[in-house]
Amino acid sequence: MDDVRQSDRSHVVLTNSFRRVAQRAPAGLLWVPVVQPLVVRQDVFVPADALSMQAVRSSGPGGQNVNKVASKIELRVDLARIVGMSHAAAHRLRTLAAGKLDADGRLLVVSQRSRDSHANLEDAREKVRSLVLQALIEPKRRRKTQPTRGSVERRIADKKRRGSQKAARRTHET
Repeated sequence: MDDVRQSDRSHVVLTNSFRRVAQRAPAGLLWVPVVQPLVVRQDVFVPADALSMQAVRSSGPGGQNVNKVASKIELRVDLARIVGMSHAAAHRLRTLAAGKLDADGRLLVVSQRSRDSHANLEDAREKVRSLVLQALIEPKRRRKTQPTRGSVERRIADKKRRGSQKAARRTHET
């Protein structure tokens, strides 16, 4: 039998082989899986309390279950609570995720690739992981270089050749 206990936000937590959280929805209870911490690298991770997930109805065809099953996953990440990121990496992450931020400044990642909410949750978690990994890569600084003497001479010679061609056209017109 499932072990039922009361959590801090009046949600019921059921613990067994698969953990689930019951959240109050307008028409009864909606069952969604508990969000686990997301490990990006050994030194960088997103704590579980910085992640919030919501299952909503997916768009597109779905057959008999189209109006009954909430398989689309909306995963929200509080970017300020990611552990192990440098200030520069956090700034790069905000820049990368600029179009995906909600009104509260949290990253909103949506997945509806599969008909299974668990697969969509894993897909959304992988999207967050890849975005954070991309932000952790420090871009190479551009080294200022000057053109070589030969390339400058070739450019000037080409300009002179083009100019003389145009000048030759002008003399033939009169």
